[in-house]
Amino acid sequence: MSGNNGEWWRNGVIYQIYPRSFCDANGDGIGDLPGITRKLDYVQSLGVDAIWISPFFKSPMADFGYDVSDYRDVDPIFGSLEDFDRLIEAAHARGLKVIIDQILSHSSDQHPWFEESRESRDNPKADWYVWADPKPDGSAPNNWMSNFSGSAWRWCTRRRQYYLTNFLREQPDLNLHNPQVQEQLLADLKFWLDRGVDGFRLDAINHAFHNRSLADNPPRPLALDEKGLPPVNTYHYQWHIHDKSQPENLVFLQRVHQLMDRYPGTITMGEVGDDNTHKIMAEYTTGERLNMAYSFDLLTEESSAGFLRKTLEKNREVIEQGWPCWSISNHDVPRSLTRWNKGFDSEQALARAPLFLLMQLTLRGSVCLYQGEELGLEEADIALEDLVDPYGINLWPEFKGRDGCRTPMPWFNSGEVNAGFSKAKPWLPVPEGHHRKAVSLQEDDPHSTLNRFRALIDWHRQLPPELATAEQEVVDTENDLLVFYRRGSNGGEFLVVLNLGRDEETFEVPGEFAGAEDITPGLFAGEHRSGKLVLPLAGARVLHRKK
Repeated sequence: MSGNNGEWWRNGVIYQIYPRSFCDANGDGIGDLPGITRKLDYVQSLGVDAIWISPFFKSPMADFGYDVSDYRDVDPIFGSLEDFDRLIEAAHARGLKVIIDQILSHSSDQHPWFEESRESRDNPKADWYVWADPKPDGSAPNNWMSNFSGSAWRWCTRRRQYYLTNFLREQPDLNLHNPQVQEQLLADLKFWLDRGVDGFRLDAINHAFHNRSLADNPPRPLALDEKGLPPVNTYHYQWHIHDKSQPENLVFLQRVHQLMDRYPGTITMGEVGDDNTHKIMAEYTTGERLNMAYSFDLLTEESSAGFLRKTLEKNREVIEQGWPCWSISNHDVPRSLTRWNKGFDSEQALARAPLFLLMQLTLRGSVCLYQGEELGLEEADIALEDLVDPYGINLWPEFKGRDGCRTPMPWFNSGEVNAGFSKAKPWLPVPEGHHRKAVSLQEDDPHSTLNRFRALIDWHRQLPPELATAEQEVVDTENDLLVFYRRGSNGGEFLVVLNLGRDEETFEVPGEFAGAEDITPGLFAGEHRSGKLVLPLAGARVLHRKK
């Protein structure tokens, strides 16, 4: 199902592929582009509209590809430009759009631009990164913190200045206040558009500009954890007013939009985590900027009906004509099956996995589905000696980083080594529990999580087209039911009722929906009883009322 005017991305389902962990075609223990191409028939069988491929560009891999040293080349561990061209051709032959990551706010410290910039204060690239003099006592220019904890400033002995790093020290921030930097990045986007990509996922795009005043960020009241201790990560000690989400970013995104307009059908999706994400999502997706954006609102530990009601209603109030992309898992947070099922046993958690996909598919917005969600993979518990994520290594043991959600896809469990991901030792271990959820084991089981996800996405494709842009209204039920209406401009109305709790819940059907058609997928329990919907754990109903 897509929206009007050929806007395929409205209510589209985008499947995120983390290339290091998807399929290893050359047997070196690391997934690659030919591996993705090899598995496109599987991706097509899911019924998704597009794939989003996380970074595969040339990189020293300090942050596993999010530290780019060449924006126009493929890192040899992933293959070659010719491999990418073959992937594009194969995906398009299967009706799949291809979206790729672009990291515009920072590069690798091994990028030739930075290597030149740090040599002196007066070379041609001297102003391509964010440099600042130390305070008189030699300390950092201000109190800004890195997303990965600690100061965001790193000292360079050659220039006797600090450079800004919102993430790792190996990821210096580009200075987009410099028009030359903007022109270069736009040219790099064009390079991939000319190769046939259908869009970009713009990583941490609201970090692209900083406030040139370099004013200190104000302190933030600290939320204590269950032990009564402040946050582990010092990034959460501030309101991030001056180091991201600056007004100049909106002007730059308009330039990106103008470029995309030259390639009909292409789209942009932005990652925009912030203290006020709903406002940022609205600003970044309204007008000629991004097509859609996702934040970290649904990538938290909280998943109660009350939390979701509050989050969705806030989004509705603020985003207006903007467009959200709902993501409940990705390569940066623990897997949703673990994160959103605390207190539920493994059987209950698997029963709830399709429920959360049904929620995503019926909300106003597009959907991001992270590889392995369709298998019901839980978060992997990675031993300290196997950790490779610098974020986790830095903050261990209180925070184990992102390795647990990045383990390789399990394809086979017929005695094949590493679940069929690679014949060599994989860059991260494949948990034994994931072997038991391998694709090959789920393919022929009509009740498997994989086939439930397929059925749901197929159901979604058959929905009346007015649902794509229908307005959304959340009902405050004050219990474990998540209930919302979708009201289409052409008169169709939908009522979605999901039981997120452990106990049976009842919802009285409004009079105007008394004769509505029940279009609920057959995967979900629940029944009408004397004008009421009675839903067990993981039960759901979707009613469609025609006018």
